Amino acid sequence: MSSPATACPTLSAIDAKIAEVLTALQQEDAASVNHAPGITSPTSLGFAQTIDHTLLRPDATETQIDGLCDEARIFRFKSCCVNSSWAKRVTDNLSGSGVLTCVVVGFPLGAMASEAKAFETSIAIKNGAKEIDTVLPVGLLKSSNYPAVFDDLAATVAAAAPYPVKVIIETALLTDAQKVAACYIAAEAGAAFVKTCTGFSGGGAAANDVRLMKKTVEYKGGEVKVKASAAVRDFEKCMEMLQAGADRIGTSSGLQIMEGAKGKGY
Repeated sequence: MSSPATACPTLSAIDAKIAEVLTALQQEDAASVNHAPGITSPTSLGFAQTIDHTLLRPDATETQIDGLCDEARIFRFKSCCVNSSWAKRVTDNLSGSGVLTCVVVGFPLGAMASEAKAFETSIAIKNGAKEIDTVLPVGLLKSSNYPAVFDDLAATVAAAAPYPVKVIIETALLTDAQKVAACYIAAEAGAAFVKTCTGFSGGGAAANDVRLMKKTVEYKGGEVKVKASAAVRDFEKCMEMLQAGADRIGTSSGLQIMEGAKGKGY
């Protein structure tokens, strides 16, 4: 987890980070980048631990949530990622399994009051969440109101402490410069991960975005990692994301991926 700064980076610092990252990416040979040389199949050591097994549909039932937990235990995924109303049920279900409860807050829009996000985070932690995935306030970022974005994220990080927060930047709605700004601000606010997108606003995880995000947060020396999510439905797509620099994969197709098939969900 990154140590949070006490204030948002200055505009000049953000502009400098944007120029630095975009220039570095232009000079990089993307084809030569492989951050996951040891993973060659779904049974490769450590692969299952990259998966946040996910069910975020609004119509998810108790039976489906319980099934998600069953699958996570069988394959030893890193976490089950669910909406906050399911936090206690998932925590109870996964007790003793080693699989974490991961809860999304401010999902999927990120446009609610910062205080509401922080409160939802505190309730999720109380109900057993060990990781929090929050949605960045995209409209504020696109308005260049960077201090407000920083304060929003810092409030969630504080409410989640000591547990890690992943910040969803919603890549489908941003320019490359805005993606860099979002990741830089998130890292400075204390995020443990920056994450591609929700899957609810179009688009999906892309290798170019993962490389950009990895490059932006690498100044933290590995304290801030990258999660690729949305439209990751088979092992080949997982490998594309991991090779590009993702440390974690968010997918509702974990079962199909482990069985060598292709899923249809988030």
